[in-house]
Amino acid sequence: MARYTGAKCKLCRREGMKLFLKGERCYGSSCAMERRPHPPGQHGRRRGRKPSDYKLQLREKQKVRSIYGVLERQFRIYYAESVRRSGPTGEVLFNLLEKRLDNVVYRLGLAPSRDAARQLVRHKHVLVEGAVCDIPSAQMRMGQQVSIRPKSRNIPVVAEAIKNTARRERLPFVEVDDQTLTGKLIAEPQLSDLPIPIQENLIVELYSKV
Repeated sequence: MARYTGAKCKLCRREGMKLFLKGERCYGSSCAMERRPHPPGQHGRRRGRKPSDYKLQLREKQKVRSIYGVLERQFRIYYAESVRRSGPTGEVLFNLLEKRLDNVVYRLGLAPSRDAARQLVRHKHVLVEGAVCDIPSAQMRMGQQVSIRPKSRNIPVVAEAIKNTARRERLPFVEVDDQTLTGKLIAEPQLSDLPIPIQENLIVELYSKV
């Protein structure tokens, strides 16, 4: 499948905020948003016109896609599923995205970024209820135990994540045991808990036009 392979720092600069796509680099002075906080490209420093409603909606959708690392087709499937389910569409959409296995591994602090978490899952380093699960998009349920395989706990990417876990805010809907490297969802993820502000209503407005 196609996947964005360009410079991740450009995605943050395009949205005008840190999306924390590169792990520890995002917390240091080498972060591109610290050095060049303007949009990428030769016209990035120019003051543009007031953005249209469509542009605001599109940029919010692209920002969320970049954060969770999903393709357009995948995102549309998540949106269609959120429409079918009961409850506010925007809140259901983010509930589905937050419950992806790769995202849960990242939220638990077992990987420095979602890309790293996705790679850990793909390479069969992650256990769900004691069994290997290599599907990053697998939906986790509350109470399901997620852990790193015992023989994988010393690989550099996991060791780095555990060492620097204090830098990251631990969200209230996850619980983790730093000694055994196991964790689980203990509550339904809420938009108000997320560290990056997201306007889900703009995404719903965008897709409702289609």
